[in-house]
Amino acid sequence: MASSGFQADVKALQKQLAAKHLVSFQRYGRCITVFDLNVADGLHFSFRIYQHQHNKQMSCPAMAQLLSNTLYYRRFFPYYSFNVLGSLDNEGKGCVFTYDAVGSYERVGYGTQGTGSTLIMAFLDNELKSPSPLLLPAQDAVTPLLESEAVDLVKTIFASATERDIYTGDKLEIVILNADGIGHEYMDLRID
Repeated sequence: MASSGFQADVKALQKQLAAKHLVSFQRYGRCITVFDLNVADGLHFSFRIYQHQHNKQMSCPAMAQLLSNTLYYRRFFPYYSFNVLGSLDNEGKGCVFTYDAVGSYERVGYGTQGTGSTLIMAFLDNELKSPSPLLLPAQDAVTPLLESEAVDLVKTIFASATERDIYTGDKLEIVILNADGIGHEYMDLRID
C-alpha cells in the first residue's frame, strides 16, 4: 500500500482509505482490502446486497470471488488496479488473494502489489523460504511467524524497499488482523 506510484496529500489519502477500505470489520466482514477507489464503490454495494440476502457476513473466499467478478466484468475497459485481499478464513487461518487487472486471482501465503513489489517479494521469498509450487505433494507456502516477528519483518522489508524505490511512500501503515480485531502500527520510512 505504500507503493502508490503517485504523489498525494497523505492525510487526505488516509481519510479516503479509512472511509472506503480499511474499516473492514464494519465494511467487509473480516476482510482487509487494498484496492482502487473506483472498485470500492461497486464492491460496497454488492457486499451490502449479500448481507441483506443471506443475513450474514461475507466470507473471505466469497469476497475474493466477488472482487474477481467485479474486475472481470470490466475486462474490456479495466480499472488497471492490481489488488490484494487478506483476511482470516473460516478456520481462523490467514488467507491472502492477489489479483491482476482483469480479475484473475490466486490464494497465496503472502503477496505484494505496487512499484516496490519486486523488491519486497524477493525479500519475502528469501525470508519465508517459500517452497516451489511444482513440488508434489503441495507444501504449506508460509513459514509460521509470531505476530511481533511478522511486524518486524514488514518494517525491515519496507525500510529496504524505500531506499531503492522512489515511489514507495514516506510512511508505512501496518494493518494487523487477528482474532481480537484490527490493529494499526505506523512507521516513518524516509526521515530526511
